[in-house]
Amino acid sequence: MPLPGEQSSLLDTDPEGPGDADPRLLPDVSEVTGGDADDNGIPDHAEEIRDRSEVIGTSLRWFSGWCLRFLVIAAAATVLWIGSAKIWSGILPIILSIIVCTVLWPLVRLLRRWHIPNAIAVLCSILVFFAAFVGIIAAIAPSVVDQAEDLVDKGSQGVQQIQDWFAGPPLNLQSDQIDNAIDQATNWVQNQTDKITETAISGVSAVTSAVVTLFVVLVLTFFFLKDGEKFLPMVRRVTGRRVGWHITEAATRCWNTLGGFIRTQAIVSFIDAFFIGLGLVILGVPLAGPLAIITFFGGFIPIVGAFTAGALAVLVALVANGFTTALIVLAIVLAVQQLEGNILSPLLQSRAMKLHPVVVLLSVTVGGGLWGIIGAFLAVPVAAMITEVLRYIGDLTDLSTGEKTAAEIDFATESGAMSGASSERAAQRWRRWRESRDGDRGFSRLLAPLLPGDGTDSTAGTAGTAGTADSESDTRDSGTGAAGRSSDH
Repeated sequence: MPLPGEQSSLLDTDPEGPGDADPRLLPDVSEVTGGDADDNGIPDHAEEIRDRSEVIGTSLRWFSGWCLRFLVIAAAATVLWIGSAKIWSGILPIILSIIVCTVLWPLVRLLRRWHIPNAIAVLCSILVFFAAFVGIIAAIAPSVVDQAEDLVDKGSQGVQQIQDWFAGPPLNLQSDQIDNAIDQATNWVQNQTDKITETAISGVSAVTSAVVTLFVVLVLTFFFLKDGEKFLPMVRRVTGRRVGWHITEAATRCWNTLGGFIRTQAIVSFIDAFFIGLGLVILGVPLAGPLAIITFFGGFIPIVGAFTAGALAVLVALVANGFTTALIVLAIVLAVQQLEGNILSPLLQSRAMKLHPVVVLLSVTVGGGLWGIIGAFLAVPVAAMITEVLRYIGDLTDLSTGEKTAAEIDFATESGAMSGASSERAAQRWRRWRESRDGDRGFSRLLAPLLPGDGTDSTAGTAGTAGTADSESDTRDSGTGAAGRSSDH
């Protein structure tokens, strides 16, 4: 019986026990290993075979490393979220001022092109903004004031007509059911309004009053528009040139995205107000102008704004023109809102912010489900800014891998172009160094059989052959020495 680890007796010429194997009965090493082998039967690709434990350990280390990175990022995001909640009273004016800046920046840029001094251009833009706002209010105020009392009376009559319509055939609803439905609708609108008010006032509560907050917003808006271009150079001096370049490029892309969102939302709201107001004018509904303006401003408040403006238009049409006109107005409002919500808004926002319409719809749905109306309003610009940052990181990755050149990337600033060129040169130097290192390793492997053995793994394949040659040389030397001693005797 052969001991464990010994060669099987089936390969021996003597069936009774181990002996010299017949070479004709031995299998070809190339057939067993799938490749060539050296004189000792060791396959040439033995150096490429790795132990399973080593492979599994490497995979686990890679996975655990990424898990640790994810936990660190999650912890940092949590700390940032808690810290932002603590200082929300200071963050809110900054957010509001940035939004106002995106609205006023095109006008400021136009005035600068006319060689108007910077401070005067900013001040004129702010005055024009408030003049337009006050002018709109002044335009609709007289008609609303003149017809306010009559509108309230007709509104009460309209509500009563709706209740009578629900109570009559074919619905035949009870009065308590109608009252419950009205109460539920009123409570829903009130809850949504309370959420908006609570979110807006949560930052104002830490300040003395809303007037002070408004004053802070105006001051920040003035300085952001006047000296905003000086902030980024200051950041570059603090963070360094290369990091400052990246911050400048990413911030500029986010700024362009936010401005595109505000302008797109204004265009969508204007289209809604125009078509709904046009329908009201054609049908002869009173207060068509004020209702159109309310629809325009309501377009900036998701869900509640459009619902309230449309309901008010239908109610006025019902009171002033009757049930048939109210149904026509309702059809117009629903058609315009469906066109805006499902086609126009996703299409324009996707072009302005370079987002797919599906991403826009999903972001609004998820944001509204998690944080209500405020989440639905901020979901699209937040998703767009995050996408811009990820897109910039992807551009830098393409430069590092050599998939793109700096000339193929559309940078928003000169700082971004310089950063891209620097990253491209650094990536090229790294690739040349990597190729040089790999070439040196390959040349060393070719010379390994010709170099003296140093006990490393690279010369392990030639150790058996070298040992055999050394033993044969020692045998010849000993035989020669013995023959010499015999001749001497």
